[in-house]
Amino acid sequence: MTSPLEGVRVLDLGTRIAAPFCAGLLGEMGAEVIKIEQPGSGDFMREIGPFVPPEKGSGPGYSMFWAVEGRGRKSVTLDLRTERGQDVFRRLAATADVVVENFRPGTLERWHVGPGDLDPRLVVVRISAFGQDGPYAQRPGLDRMGIGYGGLLNLTGYPDRPPVRVGVTISDYLTGVFSAHAAVSALYARDARRSGKGAVIDAALYGAALRVLEWTVAAYDRLDIERQREGNRLANSAPLDNYPTADGKYVCIVAGSDANFSRLCKAMDRLDLVAEPRFATLAHRAEHGDEINGIVAEWTAAHTAAEIEDACVACDVPVATAYGPADMVADPHFAARGDLVVVDDPVVGPLRQQAPFPRFAGEPPAPPLGAPRLGEHTRAVLSTIATDTELDELAADGVI
Repeated sequence: MTSPLEGVRVLDLGTRIAAPFCAGLLGEMGAEVIKIEQPGSGDFMREIGPFVPPEKGSGPGYSMFWAVEGRGRKSVTLDLRTERGQDVFRRLAATADVVVENFRPGTLERWHVGPGDLDPRLVVVRISAFGQDGPYAQRPGLDRMGIGYGGLLNLTGYPDRPPVRVGVTISDYLTGVFSAHAAVSALYARDARRSGKGAVIDAALYGAALRVLEWTVAAYDRLDIERQREGNRLANSAPLDNYPTADGKYVCIVAGSDANFSRLCKAMDRLDLVAEPRFATLAHRAEHGDEINGIVAEWTAAHTAAEIEDACVACDVPVATAYGPADMVADPHFAARGDLVVVDDPVVGPLRQQAPFPRFAGEPPAPPLGAPRLGEHTRAVLSTIATDTELDELAADGVI
């Protein structure tokens, strides 16, 4: 199958995570992604560890964060803070379809490269902490502000303890996903519907977290319910938890329905629990959640994670071990589906990392290009819009 976004050119002006991730997702669907980076320093992701130690010289080494999130694109250095850099960018943007950025609102306008300065056919994805307008628009913000104002932080953790962030920068990644979806929709409207017009997409980090809050706002509006943290359990369902195992791991078992509870009892060899009045229905089990979850925890603590999984799978009970990377690398299901790929990184060579996602049925995802060295493609990309003499002058003056 031809890559669905083949022929689409994306200019990635972002830094850190949300905007580059959006551009990267478009790249994994076949778009050509050109990353615009500040000469000399580049994307801040290059400075985030962990690092592969340098072979020679000083410095922190090579960022594994950059190796993953910088992949699948070309690197062009260009100083947008200069008039000549802005002129070059406007010329380059005339060859593109999508621009993705996450500067503070108004920055591109001050540099004369905002949507109003560019070709109206462009789809411009604008990612910020709080959106392009509103009272908070000019506030600085990162992922933690997104999950804070978006309501997700308040729901994460245990009710008797402070809120806990998700293990990854989730509002950044969610915003990147939503933004890539919106960009493709705008491209469809422009090309398939032949409107010829681009769009400006306004994506806020807190808005992405807000969108996945399920029934939280609706229940407050209609029922005056303020949803609270519940840890790994749910007030209306049991047994359900992340249970400890004999080999120091955790397994998640979801057996709230009557059918799954009966199957779990069979897996535990405790069919007597099915007839127990306290556990007869979902409502009863939820009422006695501590008791039934405690019984399941006693069972899991006496067995390894693999033994628990085997018993649950044999009885058709939903179960999963809380995986770390060593588990993922060793899992035959991951291998069969191609969930991990080896990327040919230009700095450290073959590097195993997560594959592009999702995939088209029957087509294992191809490994993306390795994350580029800073400015690796500057000359090759800009030579289509500037002469060698101009590029020499721009390089001498530090514009590229």
